[in-house]
Amino acid sequence: MPRQERPGSDGEHLVQQRLGTTERADRFYGDQVLDHLNVRMQEFVARQEMFFLATADRHGECDSTFRAGPPGFVRVLDDRTLAYPEYRGNGVMASIGNISENPRLGILMIDFTRDRIGLHINGRARVVLDEEMRAQHAGLPVDPVPGRRAQLWVTVEVEEAYIHCAKHIPHLQKVPAQQRGARAWGTDDSKRKGGDFFGAAAESSERPPFRRAERGNEHLRGGLHEDTGEAAYQGAAPVYGGGPAQVGVHRAARAEPAYGAGPGGSGRGDFVEELNAEFLDRVERVLARAQPRRPSEEEAGFRGWFDRRDG
Repeated sequence: MPRQERPGSDGEHLVQQRLGTTERADRFYGDQVLDHLNVRMQEFVARQEMFFLATADRHGECDSTFRAGPPGFVRVLDDRTLAYPEYRGNGVMASIGNISENPRLGILMIDFTRDRIGLHINGRARVVLDEEMRAQHAGLPVDPVPGRRAQLWVTVEVEEAYIHCAKHIPHLQKVPAQQRGARAWGTDDSKRKGGDFFGAAAESSERPPFRRAERGNEHLRGGLHEDTGEAAYQGAAPVYGGGPAQVGVHRAARAEPAYGAGPGGSGRGDFVEELNAEFLDRVERVLARAQPRRPSEEEAGFRGWFDRRDG
């Protein structure tokens, strides 16, 4: 497979070379990684009730979270686009905040009860107001409970879709409703949401104020701001939808320049070269001690649950 056509990052390609797994990785890329959702993937997404979401801000600070809803709460708009609702939540808006700076995200859906298989979806996100989403896509469900009513939607332009193997996924069973009790979805009752389960609030008077490493945050001054054409990172797409319902537009930071490419850099292509030398040296020493593993005959012949030949 030509270098420029290989999915994945420069970092994973470097590790593949050091561990001798490039051929095996190329077989996976060729058989399993799509740039769209095939028919089986679309059917899988449409029946899921939860997923795990990964985002990062323009500095690379990461956040992972959980999203859930009734089957079909993640909408497949077409084979290259899906959308999911954002509810009221705790008001922190960590994921949306990250997307406002860096539109790249990763989604992992796992079916623990039926097929015991997972699906990775990576792509570029765009935040859309609920009323704009409903104007563009008729038939979206409306829930009368405020805590279960979408305030925003995130649409995802699919760039990579591929399987998460079943090897270590536990097989779970749903507990009947009469045994588990009513779910508190949409409630604002602190106790029903879990209260201070981990005791963090109880420690608040004893711990020093939360501090993060010093860094420039000038791009956040004034919150989401009107786009002046001078994006934090040139070439990024607007996060919020346009039209009459458009709110403040903030150009999203591309993931590539967030890893150190300056005005003359090429972004992602310079990622490995511009890593801190001490860190890269440590990685090299670890990889030098690692032993490549040959795939079994069974692994070599398996083409996968979401076989790209399905569409």
